[in-house]
Amino acid sequence: MGLQIEGRSIDITPAWRSDIEWRVQDLHPNHEVTHIRVTVTKLEHRKAEDSYDVLIVLHMPGHTLTARKHQSSVEEAIRSAFAVMKIELDKIRDKRATHEIRVADPPERGVVSKLLRDKGYGFISMDDGTNVYFHRNAVHELSFDDIKDGMEVSLHIEPGDHGPQATIVCAVSTIARYYAGKGSAS
Repeated sequence: MGLQIEGRSIDITPAWRSDIEWRVQDLHPNHEVTHIRVTVTKLEHRKAEDSYDVLIVLHMPGHTLTARKHQSSVEEAIRSAFAVMKIELDKIRDKRATHEIRVADPPERGVVSKLLRDKGYGFISMDDGTNVYFHRNAVHELSFDDIKDGMEVSLHIEPGDHGPQATIVCAVSTIARYYAGKGSAS
């Protein structure tokens, strides 16, 4: 892992360098962290209460994390920036540690049963007799105006305020209908 510490409009003291190196080790960088750059800047044009800026940029495969804090002292800015970086790094590590696999449910199929074109919505009948509401904004791969009563569609259903609603509505292509009856596309 590479560590780069730099100062802008300010010289990095040995005490600050030591503090930064200790805080980098406290982040527990291992093989996942490839590079960390810490930049301390004295801001002449700022108010006294935020005249020091610390920017941390951490690189790891698939992620670049940044933390930046303005404080009245270099020590406070270093402490605050590293606290934020630790939180962000912990979030990434927690996400990587989960073995949850998100699988999208396959779309369901239904038939457009009632279309209120002038109001911009309609209903799709499912095989079990359920009517599913859909809005013109849920229609994909074709125009809302191209939808017709009796048209077969595929849809993703979620619970809505007044019952089930379709979040994505697509036309079922003729090729898909042809092969659905054959059992195989090869």
